[in-house]
Amino acid sequence: MSIERAYIGLGSNLAEPIMQLRNALTVIAQIPGTHLATVSSLYASDPLGPPDQPRYVNAVAAVDTELAPLQLLEALQAIEQSHGRVRKDERWGPRTLDLDILLFGQRCIDEPRLQVPHYHMHARAFVLYPLAEIAPDLQLPDGRALRSLLDACPYTGLERLPELTVTS
Repeated sequence: MSIERAYIGLGSNLAEPIMQLRNALTVIAQIPGTHLATVSSLYASDPLGPPDQPRYVNAVAAVDTELAPLQLLEALQAIEQSHGRVRKDERWGPRTLDLDILLFGQRCIDEPRLQVPHYHMHARAFVLYPLAEIAPDLQLPDGRALRSLLDACPYTGLERLPELTVTS
């Protein structure tokens, strides 16, 4: 089976967000057939949804995986659930943990449960800047350079937090 590099967006704004991300990364590193390659710094950002919620803490992780995209998605959703994630109809509401597959190799995936590249990632500073930190020369599946997306997405509202250490 071939190994592909996938990028995972992590976010939390409930129940000690930094701890939530640290714990999630430890579990991601233990997914069978998957190696946690690198992790960005943490970034605090204002919520996209209802304004009456705490700021988010976000990061991006790169993993090398033998899993198929939907298998990786299922593993990530199981991690979310184990961290108390409750899926509601409300978009962009507060959550203990949000794990999104941003990119999976150079694949474009459009399935009911998974869209890759992740929709709207091109307009989300809390995704693009951490991603650029760990993969500055990245080319998206459509040929666009990550650097060009950064030029169109201001850093406004982001705050880089202290380094994150992960134990496996």
